[in-house]
Amino acid sequence: MDGAVAGVVLVVVVALLVLRSGMRVVNQVERGVVFRWGKALPGYRQPGITFLIPFADRMRKMNVQVVTMPVPTQEGITKDNVSVKVDAVVYFRVTDPVRAAIEVQDYVFAVGQVAQSSLRSIIGKSDLDDLLTDRERLHEGLALMIDSPAAEWGIHIDRVEIKDVQLPESLKRSMSRQAEAERERRARVITADGEFQAAQQLANASRIMSDTPEAMQLRLLQTVVEVAAEKNSTLVMPFPVELLRYFDRAAKRLDQEVEKNDRELTGPDAVDGPAADAVDGPAALRAGIEQIAAVADKFAPPAEITPPEGTAPEITAPQIETPEITAPETTAP
Repeated sequence: MDGAVAGVVLVVVVALLVLRSGMRVVNQVERGVVFRWGKALPGYRQPGITFLIPFADRMRKMNVQVVTMPVPTQEGITKDNVSVKVDAVVYFRVTDPVRAAIEVQDYVFAVGQVAQSSLRSIIGKSDLDDLLTDRERLHEGLALMIDSPAAEWGIHIDRVEIKDVQLPESLKRSMSRQAEAERERRARVITADGEFQAAQQLANASRIMSDTPEAMQLRLLQTVVEVAAEKNSTLVMPFPVELLRYFDRAAKRLDQEVEKNDRELTGPDAVDGPAADAVDGPAALRAGIEQIAAVADKFAPPAEITPPEGTAPEITAPQIETPEITAPETTAP
């Protein structure tokens, strides 16, 4: 009886050992590919506890997480003959564990080699400006080039990105000078446009001030206020601006009077010669002195203004006697 019990216990222990040797645990991030007598089974084992046939089955676990693989720096020549160094990064994952275990020996190494060759190929097909500015299109093209062979291995390429583009130092200096020249050009254009607009506004302002003389005086007063606000300048105004303006108007009126007298003297009954100048000159001079005296009375205490000494006396035009002309006598033959 004791021997039978011992035999049963021994059988149970052996069975447990056999079951233990065939039991496997598959993690959540893994899938199990089972090889039975060296032949892969069509399906793969899901996460959890799975049992294998001892001495017949062998299981290989495949990670289905996204793998981040950096692509080493690749040196190449762009389409516009510029030598650059470019590095990238590839994101991929296993979608078919059976094919990834059977079709390729090491899918991580295989994807890395395809990524390097595709990166060199995309460098040779692109211009430098595309590498620097139009990277989204290059990312799509690079992902398509890598995904074509990887799809046969049960690998899906999620994303490919170019991390950095290293340029030669001479090219960097040239691009820096180009950028500085472009900024200088924009600055000069903006300055010239500002000067043009300022000139237009000043021209408009001058036309308005010419129509309204009081505006010039107000502008002068505003300038005086701005200068006086600094408190480090001295502004000397010897006489009012209106006096200068009056002198200007008086000179214009004097010219008009001279022209008027000239027109009167050149009439049919006018007197020619020095007598006309004698009549016009003293009268015009006297009229100008009287106008200046009137202006001085407005801005200064009243004072008697007399004509300066040496003024020529009033000269009247001399009377010219016309001789009597008689017809000659004629005698009859």
